[in-house]
Amino acid sequence: MFNEATKALLDGTNYPVVATTNADGSPQSSVVWAKRDGDTVVFVTVQGRRKERNIRRDPRVSLSVFDLGDPENYVEIRGRAEVTVEGGRELNDELARKYTGTVFPPEPADVVRVLVRVVPEHITGHSA
Repeated sequence: MFNEATKALLDGTNYPVVATTNADGSPQSSVVWAKRDGDTVVFVTVQGRRKERNIRRDPRVSLSVFDLGDPENYVEIRGRAEVTVEGGRELNDELARKYTGTVFPPEPADVVRVLVRVVPEHITGHSA
């Protein structure tokens, strides 16, 4: 489903912006770390944050990624997100290494990292 240009954007250290819908219908967006997992995109958030609550209520999301070196090279991926707690901490460590080159100190046990998987339904953009 992803062409080579989209794969390159997702495999690089470009920062995706994830948009969800608040309960009142207004948009909510946040910058995340993410990676491609086959033909899906995965990222991590903390359980209970607005982004996670919004996705559980309405799984429709939009994820936009632009090339830091050429912002006109971008992709928007619209799809449905699935949330699970399995693998959240491990993915957080993997993404920290990808984006910063290091892993952060362990978080308190009460901080639950959830893994979010975006299954694409529509892909558009300059690299799509």
